Parts: sequence; structure tokens; C-alpha cells
Amino acid sequence: MPRFAPHPARRPAIISGASSGIGAATAQTLAALGHPVALGARRADECERLAQKIRDAGGEACAGFLDVTDTAAVDAFATAAERTLGPAEILVSGAGSLQVGRVHETDPDVFAAQLDVHLAGAQRLVARVAPGMVERRRGDVVLIGSDVAGAPRPRSGAYTAAKSGLEALGRQMQMELEGTGVRTTVVRPGQTLTGMGMDLAPEDIGPLLEDWRRWGLTRHPHFLRASDIADAVAACVSTPRGAHVTLIEVEPEAPVKE
Repeated sequence: MPRFAPHPARRPAIISGASSGIGAATAQTLAALGHPVALGARRADECERLAQKIRDAGGEACAGFLDVTDTAAVDAFATAAERTLGPAEILVSGAGSLQVGRVHETDPDVFAAQLDVHLAGAQRLVARVAPGMVERRRGDVVLIGSDVAGAPRPRSGAYTAAKSGLEALGRQMQMELEGTGVRTTVVRPGQTLTGMGMDLAPEDIGPLLEDWRRWGLTRHPHFLRASDIADAVAACVSTPRGAHVTLIEVEPEAPVKE
């Protein structure tokens, strides 16, 4: 007899930050594997467009407004998603934004807002969805972190603090959920080409890149694709029960030297 019952073939997934970037790519990847996906973000219209694309391709998908800084909005979205697709088997916390600047020069309200989105927002989702997983004695929680948790980058404002806290949250959840059948994984992307940060002003980008170069954090110019991170998420949640991928870091491969 196996130690664990296998995953169901159909595993409904709730994905935050699904209007673009890593969240959108993850929704498409999980849907292609046959899992129903609930796409949530503040840009609900973009989520619905992607959900329709998934449905047109033969997948199951729904979409709705989700603001992870609002507990009531998190509850409403998760309730609608589970009513439509069934109890969540997978939760992917991928909502995020980026404000740059040196810590001592950052407006405290801006700093707090970054923590609210990346750290408190993830906990709101976990608090709403994970208890049901514990009750059913199975599930996967995936927190999209960042390699800044292992190697802080100057001028990253509250982003580094938030992602470091998120990784600590994930490790704590691994201990607290051990023996429940619910796995928590931190996926730690390196530099990834998404829309996040693309609206930064040139006067912010220049000093930021110069500081990164000075501290040896820009070894080559290649970026990951959002689909690379989506593949990592899929690998984690597809790992057969009985094994637990706790942390996976994905970095862009350097160009081959001539």
C-alpha cells in the first residue's frame, strides 16, 4: 500500500496576480495539465480575457476581482472560485508590485504598502484557503518569492524585506503544516521579464542598476521568462505525494561564451 493516496487528476487552483506575468503564465501551465484555474487580480478584465483563452483551448477557468490587501475581497474571490471549480487543491500566491528606492529615503506608507501586498496579502490567502486543505488532508500552497531573500539588492525598497518575510512565513508554515497532508513551497525566481518594474522612471533605474553592478549582482543581461517560473510551480505541485519540494530557486542561464 502506498503511504499516501495519489493526487486527484483534477486539482482546482486559485492563483493571485493572474492578470499578467508569472501568475498568468502559471494559470496557463496548470490549465494545460488539466487543472481548473481561478484567476484573480485587481485587473479583473485581463483575468477574464485569459480565462476565456483557456476555456477556448478546452480548459476550465474562471476569473474575478481580487485585491489581496482587502480581506473581504480575498474571501469573496475564494468563495466564488470554490463554488465554481470545487475545493482548492492548489493555491499560488503571486500578486505583487515593485517600488524602488533606498530604505531611508522611502515614504513609510509606500514601504508598508509593499509589505501589505507581498507578505500580508499572501497570509490573507493562506488564512482563507489553507484550512480547507487541512480539513481534506491534502493540498499545495505555493508562495512566489524572490532571490532577493537570499541576496538582497540595494534600492529595492520594501520588496527585499517583504520577500524575505514571505520566505520566513513559508518555512514556518512548513513546520506548522507538517503531518497535515498540506505542502508549502517557496518558488524563488531570479530576474524575470514581466511587467513588474517596467513603469519605473529612468532616474530610478539608472542608480539602481549602478548599485547592482557595484555589488556584483548583474553578472549577465539574460532574464527568465514568466513561463520558466510557471514550469517550476507545476513541477512542485506535480511531485507525487510523499515528497515535499520546500524551496526551488530558478535563475536565468548565462549566455554561452564564444
